Amino acid sequence: MNKRKPRPSLRIVSLAPSATSILCAIGAQKALVGVTKWCVDVAPVNDLPKVGDCWHMGSVDEILKLKPSLVIGSVPFKAETVAKLLEHPLNFFAKNPRTLADIENDIRLLGGITGRQKHAERLIIRMRNEFSKITKKSRPLGKKLRVYCEAWPNPRISCSPWVAELVKICGGEMVLPPGQKVTDEEVANACPDIIVLAWAATSDKAKPERSFAVATWKDVPAIRNKHVYVVRDELLNTPGPPLVAGARQLFRVFQEVAVTDKKR
Repeated sequence: MNKRKPRPSLRIVSLAPSATSILCAIGAQKALVGVTKWCVDVAPVNDLPKVGDCWHMGSVDEILKLKPSLVIGSVPFKAETVAKLLEHPLNFFAKNPRTLADIENDIRLLGGITGRQKHAERLIIRMRNEFSKITKKSRPLGKKLRVYCEAWPNPRISCSPWVAELVKICGGEMVLPPGQKVTDEEVANACPDIIVLAWAATSDKAKPERSFAVATWKDVPAIRNKHVYVVRDELLNTPGPPLVAGARQLFRVFQEVAVTDKKR
């Protein structure tokens, strides 16, 4: 009888913090051989080699020397950067989730790739349970708070659809279409009670003073009542396990605003 050849070890280079966070959460971190510097903010991977990302690759040789069997990126990406990768015989795919359901599918996909299917399903259940707990806590807040979440200030871009779902989980409603360019006038006309800043790649360094300086927003309730908050970028913009912490932080913001408004 011929013995089956052992499967080669899976070697993953992750250019997507969301993928890195998922792989670590399902216990597949041993498959990782390289990550980006941004991955350190959402997963325990500081000891792994750091390479570029889907926007700024640097030298592709940094990735090639790690001998990956799979490179994972994410959308959006810079076409020229990914083109550099695809000049080489690499297995590459880019994640492109839009909703919480898409994120669950990504978790299942990575679970299947790494042979951690059961762990992936457990992660999905844990995340759903945590979101359910927050939903129950949000019910006593009263009226739904009107929320504008911003992913970037110039051009002004609203946060992604999964953030809109988190806002709903936490007892609010997004007042502008998610994941789109918006104007100052559109925000003003939407009259949000709360403005949440989660600017991409800034961690918690978004600047509320820029919101207060927008002339057309002076009569917006969020500005008038000083309800402009910063949520760490990686907690809302990483479509994976960090969203649980992001939802908790959003809920704390909404709770604070609801209590303050009741005292008025």
